[in-house]
Amino acid sequence: MSDADAAAVARSAWRFDRVDDEPPSLREVNASIRVPQTAVWFRRLFAFIGPGYMVSVGYMDPGNWATDLAGGAQFGYTLLFIIMLSNLMAILLQALAARLGIATGRDLAQACRAYYPRPVNFLLWIACELAIIACDLAEVIGTAIALQLLFGIPLIGGAIITALDAFLLLFLMNKGFRFLEAFIIALLIIIFGCFAVQIVAAAPPVGSILHSMFVPSSQIVTNPEMLYIAIGIIGATVMPHNLYLHSSIVQTRAYERNDAGRRDAIKWATTDSTIALILALFVNASILIVSAVAFHNTGHQDVAEIGQAFELLSPLLGLGIASTLFAVALLASGLNSTVTATLAGQIVMEGFLRLRIPQWARRLLTRGIAIVPVVIVTALYGEKGTAQLLVFSQVILSMQLPFAVVPLVQFVSDKKKMGKFAIPRAVALLAWVVAAIILVLNFKLLYDTVTGFG
Repeated sequence: MSDADAAAVARSAWRFDRVDDEPPSLREVNASIRVPQTAVWFRRLFAFIGPGYMVSVGYMDPGNWATDLAGGAQFGYTLLFIIMLSNLMAILLQALAARLGIATGRDLAQACRAYYPRPVNFLLWIACELAIIACDLAEVIGTAIALQLLFGIPLIGGAIITALDAFLLLFLMNKGFRFLEAFIIALLIIIFGCFAVQIVAAAPPVGSILHSMFVPSSQIVTNPEMLYIAIGIIGATVMPHNLYLHSSIVQTRAYERNDAGRRDAIKWATTDSTIALILALFVNASILIVSAVAFHNTGHQDVAEIGQAFELLSPLLGLGIASTLFAVALLASGLNSTVTATLAGQIVMEGFLRLRIPQWARRLLTRGIAIVPVVIVTALYGEKGTAQLLVFSQVILSMQLPFAVVPLVQFVSDKKKMGKFAIPRAVALLAWVVAAIILVLNFKLLYDTVTGFG
């Protein structure tokens, strides 16, 4: 079959033709970053470095901190296996998201709109918006806590201040998409460095860590409290809106829009996201490991709040700067996450609804919805209520995962839609297994919650 015939078959699998009926994803930056056609492999990889790191931000946002801290303090290293598992899931799913965007020229939201009937699309859009709000909730809480720990700003004041970051994305986007990526990577380096120092100070037992990371415990499923936090970790790690985000921003590269160019772009984009998500694995595992070393066997198993961890880290680890590094990394994490969540929100709204509103308006709308419950809960229940809200937001994120994962796997497995870029049967089977694991864990959580065992 010729390239033209394959393209015709792929077009017939969708309800409308992207070229004629739909603008490109993030049109203002689509194909805006040059890719050298004849260069050594390192230069070609460098051209594609960026989207994977922007996606990795969502895998180490403030929501992860709450679930990882609680998991380490209560259960030691046991949940390291869940962090490893969720990261492997993330590597696979983000690779599929990049493949969809590059092969079809559509982001995941556009693909859903081009295939599903309107009522289904509306439900998917609502689910994704809920996920973005839940993510933003975690960012508001995390950033507000970091501002309180570093500068003594009250939580309510810090939550209100976070509304100002609506203009941060505007500034960065006006500088160019490459500048935005550089800003994200710089903050990631700060986070990585802060936790590298803390891991050295904690000096955890390597053997126990490796055993917990690669050998699962049956308690993860049989202990409802552990399962609740485990699903929270999965929800905080594999983030629904990241699949929409990645399928769009990989298209910012000006690769050749033919089969050879797309195949090459998929290879480099997958390499980029895999390396970036290994960095996210280190950060997530570090949070849990530091929490386990500092709190699990020292009589502080009930530590689940970021504020408590900040106060106890330095004296328990014997490193005066440990608490400050912890708060600095948290602030960097909150700033990073707010930028990528705003971008994801724009992609979702444009893809599902074809609705374009100014980025500052989109940001203020999403942030406003997130700030209100934080202010109310903080006023009524104080810091403890805010901490519980943070963990709960991650469980909500996990509940939205199937609404993004199932369409993604369905699309990339379909040869009519993907042509020669459809994933092999073995990979498709693995992807459906991942989707099934997510569905089963969510069902178990719902059952425990409804029956009163959660």
